[in-house]
Amino acid sequence: MGDQLARAEDFENKAEKKLSGWGMFGSKFEDAAELFDKSANSYKLAKSWDKAGSTYIKLANCNLKLESKHEAAQAYVDASHCYKKISINEAITCLDNAVNIFCEIGRISMAARYLKEIAELCESEQNIEKALVYYEKSADFYESEEVTTSANQCKQKVAQYSAQLEQYQKSIEIYEEIARQSLSNNLLKYGVKGHLLNAGICQLCKGDIVAITNALEKYQDLDPTFSGTREYRLLADVAAAVDEEDVGKFTEAVKEFDSMTPLDSWKTTLFLRVKEKLKAKELEEDDLT
Repeated sequence: MGDQLARAEDFENKAEKKLSGWGMFGSKFEDAAELFDKSANSYKLAKSWDKAGSTYIKLANCNLKLESKHEAAQAYVDASHCYKKISINEAITCLDNAVNIFCEIGRISMAARYLKEIAELCESEQNIEKALVYYEKSADFYESEEVTTSANQCKQKVAQYSAQLEQYQKSIEIYEEIARQSLSNNLLKYGVKGHLLNAGICQLCKGDIVAITNALEKYQDLDPTFSGTREYRLLADVAAAVDEEDVGKFTEAVKEFDSMTPLDSWKTTLFLRVKEKLKAKELEEDDLT
């Protein structure tokens, strides 16, 4: 490992000398780029992630001088993968630079891919507000390239985090749109009831019983098979419990569904929000009587 570190430093020093010395403009940067690339690889092998990252940035700068934009963007990606080991913020900055260059040269699907990677890094740091922004950008880019599956994966993340941040209407619109799209695809049809369930849970969180009733009617019109599903029954039973302000009935409906199809943590969290509101209403009325 010490041997790799010495090699990395040697290559880096030679590259710096090339840049500071005389020579043809183009060949000077080409020679330095080659040496920086070797240096960064040796730093990686030595697990010196900070130095590997900073050397890849030097490589990116050389490639930009040479107008080799695709190579510059790739060097920023390589830098980010090194920084990921030690500093998520540095990794995000490098990927942002790569995305900007990919956009500049019209590689939109590459930009979308790395926007999604930034979103995932934000998720790993529990920064869901920032993750939401990057998932949204990634979805837009994938959509403009007609990569529907990847666009929908990112949109579902946007819907998930929007609901967590109590932006329920935004989530509802996304889930309903994905459900509509899925109906026309035989492979995706089976997932429609899940998207409509998610949209319905967000409707319940908004607490407008008229809107919930209208939504259930709309979902039946959208997919006539939906009314025969357990997902529909759950939403209808919970809506009735909310309308009747009956916490016991609410709990029973959720428990019954969960015993057959375990609810994930996202659905559980949202149902708990609905239940808390329902309990608060019940207490309010007890205080008035």
